[in-house]
Amino acid sequence: MTSIVPPPSSPAPPVSGRRDADATAIELTIVMPCLNEAETLAACITKARSFFDRSGVKGEIVIADNGSTDGSQQIAIGLGARVVDVPVRGYGAALAAGIDAARGRFVVMGDSDDSYDFSRLDAYVEKLRDGFELVMGNRFKGGIAPGAMPPLHRYLGNPVLSTIGRMFFPTSVGDFHCGLRGFDRTAVQGLNLRTTGMEFASEMVVKASLAKLRIAEVPTTLSPDGRSRPPHLRSWRDGWRHLRFLLMFAPRSLFLYPGLALIALGLLACGLVLPGPLRMGSVVFDVHTLVIGMAAILVGTQMVIFFLLAKQHAISVGVLPMGDNFSAFRRLFRLEYALLLAGALVLLGVAGILVAVANWSALSFGVLDYSRMMRLVVPAVTLLAVGVQVAMAAFLSSILDLEINKV
Repeated sequence: MTSIVPPPSSPAPPVSGRRDADATAIELTIVMPCLNEAETLAACITKARSFFDRSGVKGEIVIADNGSTDGSQQIAIGLGARVVDVPVRGYGAALAAGIDAARGRFVVMGDSDDSYDFSRLDAYVEKLRDGFELVMGNRFKGGIAPGAMPPLHRYLGNPVLSTIGRMFFPTSVGDFHCGLRGFDRTAVQGLNLRTTGMEFASEMVVKASLAKLRIAEVPTTLSPDGRSRPPHLRSWRDGWRHLRFLLMFAPRSLFLYPGLALIALGLLACGLVLPGPLRMGSVVFDVHTLVIGMAAILVGTQMVIFFLLAKQHAISVGVLPMGDNFSAFRRLFRLEYALLLAGALVLLGVAGILVAVANWSALSFGVLDYSRMMRLVVPAVTLLAVGVQVAMAAFLSSILDLEINKV
């Protein structure tokens, strides 16, 4: 006897919060995004039905249709699946609507191009029942059939982007972009996923890791795409969108760490040449090194400020969690304290410039010893510029807070 919940008399609209009376009896919803998949959709649904029949898992199949014109909807309904119409185009938009319409406690999502075997979901369900909130497939461990993945994706795109993801975020996921994955529906809905394109896959892993959800991996086999037409994926465009997403979600790696490194290098360079020229054999490091060092400090400071503002904005729109360290920083470094620091830096800079003018005046505003004078003027101007940056950033941060409170 089949354990699939029969479809309703008409396609269910993608409305959040509405659940049928028997929703609590459904353990697993299999969600497949669909855009003109008539060639392979029947095979995917048939395999999913065979999994339910064999395993005894109580479940349903939801097809999140993104505007198919090839009869995919009729195929799905005829095979007992439930179709959710998704007017907003995009892989992420289709999946988000399908997840929202799901009735099961758990959800397994997978492409409807017959590249994944929906009849073999036992490992996913087992991990979900064990309490893992996100179960990722790993195609590199499970096996990639010949012709299933282009060499560009297999040896460059997926490994590089997955490595960057592990570097930027607290996760050990080995295959960020596997299209077959399972999760606790309530936990993933709580992540507030927002992207509508292919980067939806990365967003789920990133936010799950930041939210400290329990994540597991299972080996997954990837088969060749069963369609005769080209896939919707565009290698370079979608690869860049994934990379851009990872960078935007990692302000520490994008702004903070490079900024701190520049400040440290700048301070080191300035400390070595500020007392006087540094000679290393026939090479002499003089005021030109001082100027470069101060520029590094200035740029590094700007990058740290960008990190603070980006982090604040990301928190305000629900993209990133606050975190204990940043929360403590916000409490200690309020507008007034920031302005005090900025004022002190500006005063030191102005004082340095006044001393330089006084020294110039002593020479009747004549010819200067530039090596000596630059060692005073360059640090003074840098302190003045950094002070102004800190003050403006503090006011901008307060404006962002006002917007948050207004909302």
